[in-house]
Amino acid sequence: MKRVSVDIGGTFTDCFVAWGDRNIQGKALTTHHNLALGFNEALANACKELDVEVPALLSQVDSVRYATTLGTNALIERKGPRIGALVTTGFKSTIPLSRARGYGEGLSEERQMDIPNAQRPEALVPIPMIREVRERVDYLGDIFWELDEDDVRLRIRELVDAGAEALVVAFTNSVVNPRHELRVREIFLEEYPAHLLGAIPLLLSHQVAGRKGEYARSMSTIMDAFLHATMYHGLGTLELNLRAQGYDKPMLVNHNSGGMAQLNSTDALQTVHSGPVSGIAASEHLMLQTGLGNVVATDMGGTSFDIGIVDQGGVKHYDFNPVIDRWLVSVPMVHLVTLGAGGGSICSYERMFKTVKIGPQSAGSDPGPACYDRGGLKPTVTDADLLLGYLDPANYANGHIKLNPRRAKQAFENELCDELDLDAVEVAKLIKKTVDANMANGISTELRTRGYEPKHFTTLAYGGNGPLHACGIADALGIDRILAPPFSSVFSAVGAGNMNQMHIHEISTWTTLFDANLKRFYADYDGFNNNVEELERRGREDLLRQGFDPKQIEYRLELDMRYGNQRVQTAVVSEMTRLTSQRDVLRLIDQFSKRYGERFGEGSQSPETGIRINTLRVCSYVVQSTAEFSGIQDDGRIGQTVAPIGTRQCHFPGHDGAVETRLYDIAALAVGTRIDGPALVTTPATTYLVEPGWRYYAASQGAVWFTRGGH
Repeated sequence: MKRVSVDIGGTFTDCFVAWGDRNIQGKALTTHHNLALGFNEALANACKELDVEVPALLSQVDSVRYATTLGTNALIERKGPRIGALVTTGFKSTIPLSRARGYGEGLSEERQMDIPNAQRPEALVPIPMIREVRERVDYLGDIFWELDEDDVRLRIRELVDAGAEALVVAFTNSVVNPRHELRVREIFLEEYPAHLLGAIPLLLSHQVAGRKGEYARSMSTIMDAFLHATMYHGLGTLELNLRAQGYDKPMLVNHNSGGMAQLNSTDALQTVHSGPVSGIAASEHLMLQTGLGNVVATDMGGTSFDIGIVDQGGVKHYDFNPVIDRWLVSVPMVHLVTLGAGGGSICSYERMFKTVKIGPQSAGSDPGPACYDRGGLKPTVTDADLLLGYLDPANYANGHIKLNPRRAKQAFENELCDELDLDAVEVAKLIKKTVDANMANGISTELRTRGYEPKHFTTLAYGGNGPLHACGIADALGIDRILAPPFSSVFSAVGAGNMNQMHIHEISTWTTLFDANLKRFYADYDGFNNNVEELERRGREDLLRQGFDPKQIEYRLELDMRYGNQRVQTAVVSEMTRLTSQRDVLRLIDQFSKRYGERFGEGSQSPETGIRINTLRVCSYVVQSTAEFSGIQDDGRIGQTVAPIGTRQCHFPGHDGAVETRLYDIAALAVGTRIDGPALVTTPATTYLVEPGWRYYAASQGAVWFTRGGH
């Protein structure tokens, strides 16, 4: 297998090259003004190790796959077109009212409680750019009020004259009958043929989101339109960059649904958070290939700390109505929790509690932490790690970035030392303790709110800073083992290369499997099967358009189910894709009952209230070859003794004064190497910190286990 996969993060661009039996990683600072520059540098660093020229490599690989934060950055910077929206008469206020929750969605719990200072986000569609159209479809899909085509022509003309650079059509109940939305598109093309306004995209809400929920579906379409131009030009630049260097195959883009597709089959909204989702995909492959069991994936990069859950039972944890930035949307996205706890997270003084606060603001890659010596003035987690002695100033990021301890100390003295009445090192120890506790609390909260115990999971610590904080996270979490997986510093890039090409299509439904009032089971098998067949058809067309043989395409049916009118829905991966008898209905009910019991406790099921399906979802995918993981368990082997290359004075929370800490280089990654802490293992890709009381064990492929004492 020859493949290039890339994760373009907020601080670093990570590159993973599979070249036959060799796997090479490369890193470079992300260049936000032109993502291609950072990619070129990261790929060039990997090519140097392979001793291959970049054009020669790109001409031989089977694919180049991108996960990117371009959409996330565009939302943060509010860089997008002026959008006009067409809505059903009487629903003009649906978007600006935002379910009366717009002031708090997307904010931390602390800021949500600060109601007097609550502010709504800057609207992506200003109220003057929303127009009502005379039409109405009821909840069953029956046309209650025929579309007034003259009214449509007038409203489109008003929006175009007002400067609309993108148009969104979000009619009520269009997911059950899209006829009116489709007719609006025809009218738009009649009024403004492509040769007149070809640069103005028109998006239909039922094609972007297939579930009911007017506000979330409208915002999904608006956000897709807002990101359209940025993603088109940004990813288009990346594709042109590949073409200029000899790559002639379609560029593949990772989706936040856990799959990927060609650029021409990718919606802008699908790329938001695709980088962290790629790390969760890599964690799933690691679990499946090595028998790790349940896994909690934690990615500590330069900008954020991301948490995801991988269940060995195959249950996919999705957010079906995730909040992206400040808006609720209706797209299936692999569930993850993001904390402002990356290496570049800015540390500030918390006056209410007289302590230090970590994030959520980040120094990013430009200017970066103060110790980067590129103009950053605010203290960050990386500055703290440097002052504590964990980082080698001359050998950070494989020597590409020289760190300046004096700048880091100055940042602490200017911002925190006087406020806390501590010297710079003590402040750094407090930051280390706080950030580790924040990450551990995030992991514990995420697992326990979903009915899991942390001790039943293997915790993976990856990303550029994961192995550096692994022991501290485990200490705060109260667990005795934690794993830095193979290629930990570019693990999300590994996942970007391991994803299947996949498309997800879904539809809202009102399917009562068991009617509690009538004591009757569902019997409209044809209606259910027809819906599933339609969703499979859409996915099949997506993949056929990308050149796949129909025989390669596989399908997975997922159902959102609930008891009675419960608000909580449980996703069930159905063992059947068709219903043919009451026996099949009972099997499906039994599967739901089992999954519900696993999630909320056996005995919590309540079938007497009725059982409903709210959403049908079909994942259509083609299985791709992946990087192989093997032999990462601690099998008791003891390798050749590795001698330290020196010592350094380091500081640890809970220990007074400096502690002499042994230093090791990349030789310590030899399989079977065991090291007792305190110790530091510095490699070209990352730094492994073995804190006092912990032991380091090097498994195959560069995986490292941290275990407490003799565990």
